[in-house]
Amino acid sequence: MKSFVVEPATRPLSGQIDVPGDKSLGHRALLFSLLAKQSIRIRGLGGGADNGRTARAITQLGATVERDGDAVVVHGTGLRGMSAPAAAIDCGNSGTTIRMLCGLLAGQPFKSELFGDESLSKRPMRRVIDPLRAMGAVITGAGGGASADVVPPLTIGPIAERLRGTTHQLAIASAQVKTALVLAGLQAEGPTHITEPGPSRDHTERLLAAMGAPITASGREVTVDPDAWSAAGAALELPGGTIDVPGDPSSSAFLVAAALVAGAETVVCRGVCVNPTRTGFLDVLERMGATIAIEHQRAVGGEPVADLVIRGAAPSLRAVEIEGDVVVRAIDEVPILAAVAARAKGVTIVRDAEELRVKESDRIATTVAMLRAFGVEAEARPDGLVVAGAPDRPLTPGRVDSASDHRIAMAGSVLALAASGPSRIEDVGNVATSFPSFVSVLSSLGVTLREE
Repeated sequence: MKSFVVEPATRPLSGQIDVPGDKSLGHRALLFSLLAKQSIRIRGLGGGADNGRTARAITQLGATVERDGDAVVVHGTGLRGMSAPAAAIDCGNSGTTIRMLCGLLAGQPFKSELFGDESLSKRPMRRVIDPLRAMGAVITGAGGGASADVVPPLTIGPIAERLRGTTHQLAIASAQVKTALVLAGLQAEGPTHITEPGPSRDHTERLLAAMGAPITASGREVTVDPDAWSAAGAALELPGGTIDVPGDPSSSAFLVAAALVAGAETVVCRGVCVNPTRTGFLDVLERMGATIAIEHQRAVGGEPVADLVIRGAAPSLRAVEIEGDVVVRAIDEVPILAAVAARAKGVTIVRDAEELRVKESDRIATTVAMLRAFGVEAEARPDGLVVAGAPDRPLTPGRVDSASDHRIAMAGSVLALAASGPSRIEDVGNVATSFPSFVSVLSSLGVTLREE
């Protein structure tokens, strides 16, 4: 297994960096381009393995994906032009890929099979399968007994008739489930209404509306009405034919945190998506006392984008409570927020984060184990965790088992900057799923980090 060896920071970090293209937007750009009746040019697509899985999946369904310089060009099939995959679709480690494909394939007249790696094969799928079944989808998977969740591998279809438009009241706010139901709704007879109990990422609504899909959104409600769509096409069309993918805020969170932990002369993360459904981590850091300038705000691909700038010595941070809607907007960033909390004064408490139990690892357990590896007092709770910050003393050099979870590996690497000696972060291969340039980018800021 690959490991990172991270040396303590000996000087403030400095540099200007471009983070990878946003992974969530990359998945959507690829999948929605499959449904287009024109060729779509995608610029800024991240090079992570997860987006690569989605790209390969759409080729198995009949699309052509070509590299053209720094862009990817997708020649799609339209919603009714997809072909049955000749082999099962490997979703790798990507929960987004498999859940969105469930919705896309639910209304197709052919059979599909979806599977993934060992981690994905443990991820719960009932939350997306049950509402799709209510629309008439035929989906089976492993497990699924009275008390068990459904897990991959999954078999989808075929169906003999169109799906039925249905009203869905989601128990948990989830952009993945919402998108799956929107994609199924595009193929259904009658409107599909989706209501969430809290905010979730709205990238799907923004991009599909720009591509002419029959979708409307108001607050936490989304409606898809395919009967209002052109009967001739059932295909999307993007004026200008180009999707620009801005920088990934989840990736930038690790770099912002590194600058806060180690201090910064000036660190600039350029072109980061600052969609308000994705900036919960910035809100939490501001409450902790961090100063992060949001400069050069503009729009890219229908999304708000800005440069994130951190200047000055490591700030004096204070503990906070993280709960409610902000957890939904920062769910992927909880491990790195916990690492920052280890350097804050007081006790930070995370609540309402049960969703962390069913990520690439049990992220409540693995985050607590990561913190304890550095001598930080931390406690797991059923819906979150407690972190006792110790800002005035160096941390113990850590030996962290990331459990093959990329966010634990990167959070541990950042916290290692405050240790009293070199730390080892083990099982880091899956960092390539989201941030393959993580080592080179951190190194460019002045961090001493090597891969073994």
